[in-house]
Amino acid sequence: MELYIHIPFCMKKCEYCDFLSGVYDANTRQEYANALCREIDFFGKKYSDIPIETIYIGGGTPTWLETRWMDQIMDTVWQSFSIMDDAEITMECNPGTASISAIASYRRWGLNRLSIGLQSANEDELVLLGRIHNYDRFLKTFENARRCGIFNINVDIMTGLPGQTEEKLFHTLSSVCSLKPEHISAYSLSIEKGTPFYEKYRFDAVKQHAAMETEYLPDDETVYRLCKLTEGYLEERGYRRYEISNYAREGMECRHNIGYWIRTPYLGVGLGASSLIGDVRYQNESDIREYIRKSANMGDPEEASVLWDENIKLSRTDEVAEYMYLGLRMTDGISRSGFEKTFGQSVDAYYRGVMDELKDQELLALDGGRIRLTDRGLDVYNRAAAMFLL
Repeated sequence: MELYIHIPFCMKKCEYCDFLSGVYDANTRQEYANALCREIDFFGKKYSDIPIETIYIGGGTPTWLETRWMDQIMDTVWQSFSIMDDAEITMECNPGTASISAIASYRRWGLNRLSIGLQSANEDELVLLGRIHNYDRFLKTFENARRCGIFNINVDIMTGLPGQTEEKLFHTLSSVCSLKPEHISAYSLSIEKGTPFYEKYRFDAVKQHAAMETEYLPDDETVYRLCKLTEGYLEERGYRRYEISNYAREGMECRHNIGYWIRTPYLGVGLGASSLIGDVRYQNESDIREYIRKSANMGDPEEASVLWDENIKLSRTDEVAEYMYLGLRMTDGISRSGFEKTFGQSVDAYYRGVMDELKDQELLALDGGRIRLTDRGLDVYNRAAAMFLL
């Protein structure tokens, strides 16, 4: 089983962000840490005998939470669960929010992978995105992590930013690669409702998707070129693309995220966190005051969590579809034998016609015992993956 821990706190909300996060006072942060520990203790009693393979601490900005409360949360995790000796333990970090003493403290409870949200090495793009850091702060955070013995670092960057050119993206790529991180996530900007970016660029986003001329955002053709520039540049420097937006040096792929894509059972704790346990997806309470209040009434671990705001029992059809469209995010695709072992039938019994159609369009490849999207298929992932929704 995998464990996800949500820390919803930020120093400042970024212009493009629609994650469940926000700016909260110190009292709320402490109350939340206590509530989170109660939830962790509850599930520890329920699943104490199930080994935890990976832990991912996301947000928000987990490193914005006071170190003493983060230590308290992770002490509770270690007391409550059976953590594997080789567990991958990742924490998200925004540059400038983690001092060397804080990272050293995280190391004491087992942190061995840091994911740093750079987004861009260009100062004007960082200002545009509403980021709280500059490039020098990122460098300092990266250096602090290395000095503390973290030799598995991911750096997030973004493509498709308003006004982004190939020259600007090249500067970001070359700056990041010069540091030799083990992993790079390269996400395309998505304009989401409820964000300042949506108010500024929503009409431009519609034009972009319709392949029309845009005013601020890069047009559709430019977005494609930026993505291909990223892919080619990183692969030339030893970063293998193993998922649509993720690149890693050999053996340094993110185990936790791979777990999501192959539908490994996972438990999510914290505000709005989701879980996949058996054939049911659960969703936690997403109002922070209600989350804190409800956590005080955590009952018998043999019963359902009072924090679960929603649960969806997946049908066999749902599970098959998830297996395909999540697995096809990975460049290696899915295993025929793995599918048959999971569902008791061959993948052809469900998808022979779909696979033939996509293969004829050169969007799908059937290589030995694996089924994967071609490079062209990955470029149009949403359209190709939709074909597998039964």
